[in-house]
Amino acid sequence: MTSPASIRAATTADEPRMTEVWEAAVRATHHFLAEKDIVFFRSFLPSVFGRLNVRVIERDGRVEGFIATQAHHVEALFVNPALHGQGLGRRLLDEVINEAPSHPAWTTDVNEQNPQAVRFYRRYGFVDMGRSERDASGRPFPLLHLVLRA
Repeated sequence: MTSPASIRAATTADEPRMTEVWEAAVRATHHFLAEKDIVFFRSFLPSVFGRLNVRVIERDGRVEGFIATQAHHVEALFVNPALHGQGLGRRLLDEVINEAPSHPAWTTDVNEQNPQAVRFYRRYGFVDMGRSERDASGRPFPLLHLVLRA
C-alpha cells in the first residue's frame, strides 16, 4: 500500500534523486529536446538546486517530485512521470503558494512545446502574460510567461 505523500525542504542528499526525476520527466514531456540539449540542461541542475528554495514530495520515503522557487516565481516543477496526473504537482504548487497567500501574483515560464505543462498551469489558474521566442539560455525553445493572480 502506498503511503500519503509528504512535502519537505530538499537537502543536498536529495539532489541525485531530484536529477533522476528531472531527467525522467524531461524525457517524457520535452520531446522537442535533442540528447545534447538534455545533457546541456542537466549540467546546470547542481547550481540551480543550490540557489533556489526547493521542496520535494515523497511517497514511501522516496522523492517523487520537486518544486524550485525564487521570490514568487516557479523556476522548476517536475514529478516522476509514472505518477503524472495523481496530484503531486498540484500539491507542490499549493505548498509554495500557501506560504505567501497575500502575495499579489506568482509567475512561471513554461516551454510552449510542452503541452502537458501548459495545460497543468492553465488548469491551476495561470494565464498568459507574454511569450519569448528563446529560452533563458538563448536556445530556440519558445517560452510562455504565465502569471497567477491572488
